[in-house]
Formats: sequence, structure tokens, C-alpha cells
Amino acid sequence: MEFQHTTVLLHEMIDRILTDPHGIYVDCTLGGGGHSFAMAEKLAPDALLIGVDQDEEAIEAASHRLSGCACRHLFVRDNFSHIHDILASLEIDKVDGFIFDLGVSSHQLDDGSRGFSYMNNGKLDMRMDQRNPRTAYEIVNTYEEEALARIIWEYGEERWAKRIAQFICEFREKKPIETTDDLVSVIKAAIPAHARRNGPHPAKRTFQAIRIEVNNELGILKDTMEACVSHLKVGGRVGVITFQSLEDRIIKKAFKEMERDCICPPELPVCVCHHHRLVKSIGKAQKPSAKEIEENPRARSAVLRVVERV
Repeated sequence: MEFQHTTVLLHEMIDRILTDPHGIYVDCTLGGGGHSFAMAEKLAPDALLIGVDQDEEAIEAASHRLSGCACRHLFVRDNFSHIHDILASLEIDKVDGFIFDLGVSSHQLDDGSRGFSYMNNGKLDMRMDQRNPRTAYEIVNTYEEEALARIIWEYGEERWAKRIAQFICEFREKKPIETTDDLVSVIKAAIPAHARRNGPHPAKRTFQAIRIEVNNELGILKDTMEACVSHLKVGGRVGVITFQSLEDRIIKKAFKEMERDCICPPELPVCVCHHHRLVKSIGKAQKPSAKEIEENPRARSAVLRVVERV
């Protein structure tokens, strides 16, 4: 299956991140190479573009797409949480910009065999990195009911989390839940009919929650943001696109903490920490235009935040 992904907030991201056409930039969520390709078109031949992705199919697709780019470019198959090690292995200390386009790609959703989608049947997988030993199948079929309910509630913000977890555990006593269609059927049975009539697909929140658990998507964000800022040149920038409130909350909080000058307890009359802010925000959080949302409905929930090293 060809790697297809519609890049969200493409020009908004590049316009804010590109500060030096001769610089070093890291696309930490390479995907199909949409942001990287747009960045490469504006970079000088001596610039360096590094693409990072844990998905082998994404690396292959982006390698093909960027093969004719004028600037220097290379690709690393790894998780962006290892950015310290990735840059160290390349003998790079400081860069001019980092790009993050978080969440699951259109390609991963549309390819039923990857098991991400409640709309396309496939084995319960949901791994962004196929080397990851933990799959959605393992979580759905082995986690205790209480753990399942917590994940679905915390990561999916699903009001029927306890009931869904209960139905999953009852169903798997008879036979394992093996496919995405199996899981959708269990979720639909758990959510009362009146609650299924309005709003998004009844399985959307639960699938999001399980995917986040499989890939530890939220657990790595804060430390990764701090690591990236530590590798930024003064004036360099980090841009992050999120697609759901849990991600955005973590990014917003991480940036806000790094923007603070004083971190003393509020009861102290004078500052004794001598702490100085690391970054400043570049503009307000940006959302897609009505035109972009009309052309790509998946962009609806996207939010772009950018900070600059000071």
C-alpha cells in the first residue's frame, strides 16, 4: 500500500520554524515526508535535514519522496524520545529547528492491516514501530479490567470506560478479541443505544486510548520537549502539531514551564532561584483554516504551538 498522508498546517509550520536556510533541521515525525519536503524546498544545498520516524514504511516513503532534494538529508529509524542519542550518533549538538506532527498518520489509519482504525478491519496491532513487542491484541486480551478501564478513561476520556472494560473482559472469556471489528462490536454493545446516536464513532475514544498505551505516546512528550530545547541554537525553534486535548495539554504545560523566569515558591518575597527562561512563544496557538478543514476533515482538531530558544 502506497504511503499517503495529508500534511496539516504545512505552510504555517514551515514559515514559523525556518529561520536559517543554511541550518540544521530535524523532522521528528517524518511520516510521508510532507513537512520535510516543504522544508527542503526552502533550504540551501549546504543545509541538513534529518528525518526521524519509528515506522519503517514512513522511512521508505520519505526516502523516495526526498530523493531529489538539493539540501543534504538523512533518515533515522528511531523514536523521537531518543533525540539525545540520535543527535550524539550524528555528532551534532545544536540545531536550528525541530518539527513534530503528533499522533497517527493517515496512512496508518487507512491501512487496515496496521490495526489502528475502527473503520478498516484488521488484526489488533496499533504499533507505530513494528519492532515494539506490545500490541493492541495483548492489551485488550491480557490487561485486567481495572487497568483497561483506567486507560480508556484517562487516554480516551471515555465516559463509558468502566462498562467497556467490563464487556471486553466478559467477551474474551469466551474467545480472544482478535480484530478491530471484534473490538468495535464489543464497544458498541457496551455503550447504550441512546449514547451512540450523537457525537463521534462510539469506538473512537477507546481506540485512541489503546493506541496511546501501545505506543506510550503521552509518556514521552515532556522529556522530549525539554531535550529538544536543550539542543536548540539561540533563535532556534520547536514546532508541535497536536490532534487531541491530552497531547496539547502536555505540550502547552511543558512550553509554559520552560518560559518561566522564576520558579521559586510563590510565598517567597524575593527570587532566590536565579532561574532564567529557556524559550519564548512565537505567536498564538494556531488552528487550521476553515478551507483546510473542509478539504481535510482530519485537520479539525489540529493545534500548532511554536517556541524559540532565548
